[in-house]
Amino acid sequence: MKISILTAAYNRCEAIDKLYQSLVRNSNSDAALEWLIMDDGSTDNTKTKIEEYIASSNFEIKYFYQENQGKMAAINNLIEHVTGDLIVECDSDDYWADNAIRIITAKYADIKDLNNIYAMVFLKYDKNLCNIGSAFKDDKYKSTMFDLYFKDGITGDKALVFIADIRKQYKYILEKNEKFVTEARMFNQMDVQYNVICFNHPIMICEYLNEGYSNNILKVFKGSPYGYLEYFKALFDFDMKGISPAKRLYIIKHYILFCYLTKQKHILSSVKGGFNKFLTSVLIIPGYIKSYFMFK
Repeated sequence: MKISILTAAYNRCEAIDKLYQSLVRNSNSDAALEWLIMDDGSTDNTKTKIEEYIASSNFEIKYFYQENQGKMAAINNLIEHVTGDLIVECDSDDYWADNAIRIITAKYADIKDLNNIYAMVFLKYDKNLCNIGSAFKDDKYKSTMFDLYFKDGITGDKALVFIADIRKQYKYILEKNEKFVTEARMFNQMDVQYNVICFNHPIMICEYLNEGYSNNILKVFKGSPYGYLEYFKALFDFDMKGISPAKRLYIIKHYILFCYLTKQKHILSSVKGGFNKFLTSVLIIPGYIKSYFMFK
């Protein structure tokens, strides 16, 4: 079995070494590894650093370069070069738990004969080895990403290990030359046909850097409003039975926010469900006022 790790890197020459060293520690497992790196127009010594890794590594490393297009375009372009059975997208500020690949191979052996699974979902820890967000209610728990976050109350980033044959059928859809879109937009597209299966085992450690997306969310919102609008608009297509009032309001408030940022004129036309339309109509004016003060 072969696992393909995909990383988009932009001026992460120093940070990426933790990721490389964690892969070295995992390279003695039964699975073959290939690490595909897309240099997204770096101006530091990222290329030189990766060339050093290639020269000394005992696993396969492939380096690619693109003019700066953003993380999602970088991953889209790397997908074309994948040769593994499983695919994991690993940010340059993440790194692997020491037994991660053994955990993945063991769990995959457990579920590989199940139908309609597009990914295994594992936990992520922060640098203090504390779980990011909540754990799953059970091991080997079958669900969708939509249901996990909007019905089961799961919180925090998780690590997805994709079945390569299914993952290759999808790409991150970027709107109007934006450089970022939430991964959840693609996950929810996959949810329509497939499921995920969850395990309460950490395989990744995450360190959020100051210049990363997570620490600059309002800037990301303002820079990528059309993609986010399409994501929240598509959520109205899902069955909202069982969604808590707080989660329903979360969807509607963010939909209104991105309608404001993209200057939409016919806001209610994309909202499905009578109750959703009612809530949206009630919240439009206060939502626009709040959005104005957030982004003025």
